[in-house]
Formats: sequence, C-alpha cells, structure tokens
Amino acid sequence: MSEPAAAAPAPTGLADRLRHVWNDNLARPVRALKAAYLPLLMIYFAYGALGIIDVSRDMWVKESLSLTPAELAGIGVWLSLPWTVKMVFGQLVDSVPILGSQRRAYVLIGAGFTSAGLVTLAGGAGGWLTFLRPDGLFVLGALLIVLGAVIQDVVADAMSTEVVPRTEADGSARPDADIRADLGMVQVLGRLALGIGILSVAGLSGLLATVMSREQVFLAGLVIPAISVTGVFLARAETPERQPLDWRILGGGLAFGAFVIGVALGGIPYAQEVVFAVSMAVICTMLWLLIRDLDEKTRRSIIFASVIIFAFRATPSVGDGYFWWTLDILKFDEAFYGVLRQTGAVIAIAAMWLFSRQLTEYSVTTVLFWIAVAGTLLSLPNIGLYYGLADWTQANFGFGARTIALVDAATSSPFAQLSMIPLLTLVAYYAPAGRRATWFALMASLMNLALVAGQLQTKYLNQIFTVGRGVYDDLGQLLVIATVIGFVLPVTVILMFRKRV
Repeated sequence: MSEPAAAAPAPTGLADRLRHVWNDNLARPVRALKAAYLPLLMIYFAYGALGIIDVSRDMWVKESLSLTPAELAGIGVWLSLPWTVKMVFGQLVDSVPILGSQRRAYVLIGAGFTSAGLVTLAGGAGGWLTFLRPDGLFVLGALLIVLGAVIQDVVADAMSTEVVPRTEADGSARPDADIRADLGMVQVLGRLALGIGILSVAGLSGLLATVMSREQVFLAGLVIPAISVTGVFLARAETPERQPLDWRILGGGLAFGAFVIGVALGGIPYAQEVVFAVSMAVICTMLWLLIRDLDEKTRRSIIFASVIIFAFRATPSVGDGYFWWTLDILKFDEAFYGVLRQTGAVIAIAAMWLFSRQLTEYSVTTVLFWIAVAGTLLSLPNIGLYYGLADWTQANFGFGARTIALVDAATSSPFAQLSMIPLLTLVAYYAPAGRRATWFALMASLMNLALVAGQLQTKYLNQIFTVGRGVYDDLGQLLVIATVIGFVLPVTVILMFRKRV
C-alpha cells in the first residue's frame, strides 16, 4: 500500500487549522462509523465491559473459596484452552450454519455461554446452586464465560473483514488502497470500542463491589451479554460465504488442545518449549492448508505478512525485576501504579482516535516501523531511571522518578494498542473469502504464539542476567539488552519484507 497520493492544501489561519485537524483526524472515526459495523463494535465493547465483575469475583475467591494460588494457576491452564483451540470455533462459524445463520446464531450462543457463566457464579456466591461445591461452581462459571467470549470474538473477527465491500455498487473492483483503509478503520473502531468498554466499568466494578453483594454483581453483569445480542439485531449480520467443513483443521485443533492440556498437566521437562515448538508446527501447517490453493503471489504475500506480524509481537520484556526495583528503590506503590494504568488506558484511546488517519491510510509496514522506533525511544527513560536520571532531573529541574514514570507511561502506553491496528489490518486484508473466521482464529493463535516466544526470551534473559527481590545489580544490562532485541528483531524483519506485503 502506498502513501496517500495527494495532500490537501495546507491550512493558513487558526480557524482553518482547527477545521483541518477536526476533519482530518478527530472526525474521521465518527464519519467512518456505519450501521453495518454496529454488531461487531458492540461485541468488542461488551468484551471490554465484562470487567464489571472483576473486583467482585476476585474478592469472592479471596473471601469465600478455598482455592490456593497454585490451584488458581492450574485452573488458568483450563481457562486458556478455548483461546488455544480458537481455530475449532473458526471452522464452525465458517462452515456450520445453525438454522441458516453463520453469524447471528453464534453471537447468541456466545451470549448464552456468558450468561450461563454469570448465573453460575451468582448461584455459587448466593448459595442457591448446590450441584457443585463453590470452588467447582467458580471454575465452571469462569469456563463458561471464557467460552462465550471466544465464540463471540471469532464471529466479530470474521465480521470485521466482511463489512468492508471489495466491489463498487456497479460490480467493479474497488481500489486496493480504499479497501485497506476501510479495513484499518474497522480495526480502529474495534479497538476503540474495546477500550471504551474497559474504561466504562473500570471504576464501576470497584463501586459495585462495595455497595452490592457478590451475587448481585454477577447478576447485574447479565446486561453485558445482552449488549452484544442487541447489536446483531440492529444491522445485517450474516454472510453469504460458506465453505465445507475442513476436518483436518477441526480435528487437528481438537487434538492440539488435548496435547496442550496433557503437557501442561504432565510435568514433563521443558514443557513450555515443547508446547511452543509443537504449537508452531501445528499452526503453520494449518495456515498452509488454508492458503495453499491461493495464487502464488497472494500466498507469498500472506507468508511474508505472517512473518512480520510474528516478529513484531515476539519481542522480550524485562520481566518483573524492574517492577520490583521501582517498589524497593523508587518507592512506587500500588496507588501510583493504578494511576499509571488508568492514565495509559485513557491515552491509548485518545491516540487511536487522533492517529486514525495515519493508522488506516499509510503503509502498514511503515506504521509498524515507526511504532517500533518510537517504542524503543520511549523505553529509554526506564533505563535512565536505573542509572540515576531521576537524581539529575530532581537537582536541575525539580521533578523526580514519579514524574518521569508518569510521562513515560502516558507517551509509551498507547503503542501496544496502536500496533494491533496495522497488524489486524494485515490479517483482515488477506482473509480468504468463505474462511474468514478460521483465518482470523489461526492468525490470532499465531500472534499468541509470538507472545509466548517473547515470554521465553524474557525467561532466558532473566536466567542470564539474574534479578531478584533486593538483587538488582544486573538489571541495567537486562534493560539494555531487552531494549536492543525489541528494536532490532521487528525492524530487521520489516525492512527485509516490507515491499512484499
């Protein structure tokens, strides 16, 4: 995709400049909003708003259940399984209509699972469900909610590629740049809906936990799946596309999920590495089965795009050592970290809104390149804090570590969300007709595997540069090495393949 061919005349007066900013950036997401987008945007909003039960759920677990932290971690393995086998749900959504519906019916099914999970949690907290112990009801309710979220997420991902027409009203092909820009804007709107959903309940979840019983909060949460259901009845939410069920992907996904559970619970050596290697083999095989019938040029572009997406997400972090260091040495506390996270969430939404034009009309690889560069530059204050930057700024400018951390969080936090938009735009652009849900599910699995690769790198770096509670001598080297890898890996791959996608 090339850069915009022609720029509008430069505005002169202040009023013209403000009008230019409004028309070119601020109003763009509003103008781009269409009735056809409402179903998927309401699904994304509802997914973010599910956080309304988080505080009450966590307090219920702490106050009333007997699960230990180790047991909760083990339960997390089970709860991650639906996301791991997302391609199974993608195959069903693509190939198995229910009462003639491939979209609306699955949104309703997902909402049903979520509602059943909320009722199960409420029954456990209120004591009126007794077919399992409260601990078992917690696990069952959480699993049902996850299943509902995964099913609806698969449908929304597929719909995000279908709501953008590939042809004009007269049947002629639309310009490629226009298609990419529209797909990018759908991803912008989806990320905005998700972020607004999260923000809308961030404070409310704590308030409800203090004024209502746990049971009442879980029942009040039933309004969230109702939002996603309402969306599919407000606009057309079906697709004429349909492909035969691919038993290789469906069966392979089920077998893959069983393998992950067995390895995770079996206690075998190098379990993480084994799961990662097998997962890569399975996902790459399934992707090849999905794209091998496409023409060679498209197939090569998809492969190069997948490599870029993987490399951009597969970068290491510093790990918990830096967080511990800020608590022990800089004396940051929980309240301050709450301020950092809230600030980051607000800025992320504002940044997506302000830069919607650049994210949707400029080359995907160009956007990713500059996000990688900016992200690296904005990580330098963290390194500077370790090497005494706060002492120097306090002595010369009157502000210290907290101000630096707050400014750094405000400027750097949007990049995680911003990077997802061009990545998802690439995924949406290459989604094969009739297989969009399966394609999105497989690419989501690939992106999740990239995060696992980054986590493995983080583990290895922390084994080389030892950091522990009160032991921070190697933290500076760890910060520098992680930052260098986080820049070199994605930028190198982008420069190698940017002209081929």
